[in-house]
Amino acid sequence: MTHVDSILARLTALHPKRIDLSLGRIERLLAALDYPERKLPPVIHVAGTNGKGSTVAFLRAILEAAGLRAHVYTSPHLVRFNERFRLGGIGLVSDDELAAVMEECERANAGAPITVFEITTAAGMLLFSRHPADVLVMEVGLGGRLDATNVIPEALATVITRVSIDHTDFLGDTLDKIAAEKAGVLKRNTSGIVAAQHRDALSVIERQAARLNAPLRIAGEDFTATEERGRLVYQDEAGLLDLPAPRLYGRHQYENAGLAIAALRATNRFRIPPAAFEAGMTKAEWPARMNRLSHGRLVELAPEGSEVWLDGGHNPDGGRVIAAALADLEERVPRPVVMIAGMLASKDCDGFLRNFTGLARRLIAVPVPASEKGVPAEELAERARNIGLPATSRGTLDGAFEAVRKLDLDPPPRILITGSLYLAGDVLRENGTLPQ
Repeated sequence: MTHVDSILARLTALHPKRIDLSLGRIERLLAALDYPERKLPPVIHVAGTNGKGSTVAFLRAILEAAGLRAHVYTSPHLVRFNERFRLGGIGLVSDDELAAVMEECERANAGAPITVFEITTAAGMLLFSRHPADVLVMEVGLGGRLDATNVIPEALATVITRVSIDHTDFLGDTLDKIAAEKAGVLKRNTSGIVAAQHRDALSVIERQAARLNAPLRIAGEDFTATEERGRLVYQDEAGLLDLPAPRLYGRHQYENAGLAIAALRATNRFRIPPAAFEAGMTKAEWPARMNRLSHGRLVELAPEGSEVWLDGGHNPDGGRVIAAALADLEERVPRPVVMIAGMLASKDCDGFLRNFTGLARRLIAVPVPASEKGVPAEELAERARNIGLPATSRGTLDGAFEAVRKLDLDPPPRILITGSLYLAGDVLRENGTLPQ
C-alpha cells in the first residue's frame, strides 16, 4: 500500500456514504484552505453521462498542441490514483506531492464528515492553484449541480456531453431529472457547449441556460462534426476545419472531438491555430475507451492473430456506441466477436448487454475485482443467456482467455473486454500497460 493509499483508507472512514451529493462539506473545507477554488487558472467544465473523458482528452491534446499549459482533473482513475491530477507542463502529479496535499486537506478538515471525492477535489484545487497554467480542464464526477467540482465561481466555457440514463439512485429516474442535474454546471453569461440530445434532455438544458443568460452552442444546430471520407469535418459560424480522423476509435469520437473544438472556439481567451486542432485529433489519448491492446501479458494469452479491445463502458448508451464501433470494425475486417465482461450490480446490466445480441458469438463473464458490488460472474452469464447471448463464466481474466482459446475460432476472434471501469483498470494492471 502506498502512502497515498493509506491516506485514502483513513479518509474513507470520515463519511458513511461513498457518494453523497452536496456542496456544503467541500465549501467548508475550501474555506479552511483559504479558497483555492478562487485562485485557479481559467476553467473549462465538462459534464454529461458518456463521453466526458474523451472530450477532456481532445481538449487537452488540442491545448497542448497549441503550446498551452493545461491542468486536467478527471475521475475515476484506472490503476493509480495520481491519474486524476495532471499538471500542465509536468504530467501526472508525483506520489510525494499528492500525499502532502491530501494530508494538508485532511488536517484542515479536522475529522469532519466528508466524502473521499470531495476531499480529493479540494486537494486537486490546491494543486492546480499552486502550479501556473493557462487553463484547467475539469471533469464533473457525478451529475453536476451538486458535484464537488461545481464550487468554481466561474468558467471559460461549460460542456455537456450526451445525457442518458445512469446513476438513477443519485440523479433521478427520468431523462429530464438527470438532465437538470447535468445542466447545473451552466454558468451565468458563459457559453454552454451541448452535444446532440434527446428532446426531453435538451429542453431542460435550454430552460436552465435561459435563466442564466448562458448562450448555448448545440451540436447539429450551431456546429457539426461529421466523418467525410475518413476525415473529421467540423463547421460552425466561424468557418470549416478539415481534420484527420480522431485517434480515439469509434464514430462517437467525432462527436466528442466536435464538442472539444466548439468549446475552444466559443472562448476568445485562446487563439488556437488550425495545426493545433489537427494535432489534437491524432495525439488524443484516453485509455480503456475502444482502446486496442497491442501487447502485454493478457494479449499474449489470446489466440494467435486475434485482436484485443478494451472499453470501460457500463450503461446502455455506452453499450450502444461500443456495439456500433464493433459493427464498424466488422464491416471492415470480419471476425467473430467474443466478449469478456464484468459489471457492477448498480448498473443496468441487461440494458447494456442487449446491445451485443446478434453481434457477439459468446460472452465470458468474470468478477469485477476489488468491488463488493460486482455482479457474480455466473449470475451475469445467466442474465446474458436470458437475453439471447450465449454465455459462460470464469473466475479470472486468465481463465477467460483460456476459455476464448478453447473456442478455436477461425478466423481468430475480436475480443472485447468491457462492462466496468474497475475491470478495465484491472486489465491494464494485469496486462502491464499502465496509463502514463
